[in-house]
Amino acid sequence: MAAYVGGEAAAFRELFDRHAPSLLRSMRRDLRSPEEAADLVQQCFLQLHRARNDFDPAQRLRPWLFTIALNLKREYFRRVKRRPEAALEVANEPHTTHRGAERLEAAQALARAFAEVPVQQREVIELHWFDELSFHEIAQVLGATVSAVKVRAHRGYARLRELLSDIELPAGALPLDEPTADANGNPAAASDIGVGKP
Repeated sequence: MAAYVGGEAAAFRELFDRHAPSLLRSMRRDLRSPEEAADLVQQCFLQLHRARNDFDPAQRLRPWLFTIALNLKREYFRRVKRRPEAALEVANEPHTTHRGAERLEAAQALARAFAEVPVQQREVIELHWFDELSFHEIAQVLGATVSAVKVRAHRGYARLRELLSDIELPAGALPLDEPTADANGNPAAASDIGVGKP
């Protein structure tokens, strides 16, 4: 970011290439239209460009970008006056094997239950589990304390367990346990969950 603020044109391309994919995944979880998700990511980088001189180099860039992205997503849903849609990314995947069918069923059950989790809790779980932000980074993104973020995560995971308690799914198919984290609140590896990741 410092290179970009300093006037290096190639630095913006590097920032975009590094952060756009994770921002796009984050947007696509709530938006059914890939075009709308891509538009919001572009708006995010436009706002980054406009506010580049306001960025505090003592802070990490990723939480700042996710704050911009989350605010744009909220503004989008206020504008269209509807709740975020839980997209079923795996709905079009062929399920030719038994294991594939179980994973599809698990992903669909999780998506339906996830849509029922209160928005504040769902945002924390998305940022922590899927976007792999630490609790400290999520607190920066949401403008909340780390303790408040952990409480939201705990309550969100508890709600997911409650919503999915009657569904019989293969062991380990759903991330119903809160991910482990180190002392800094860094999340468990997202690749360990198996559901909701491409």
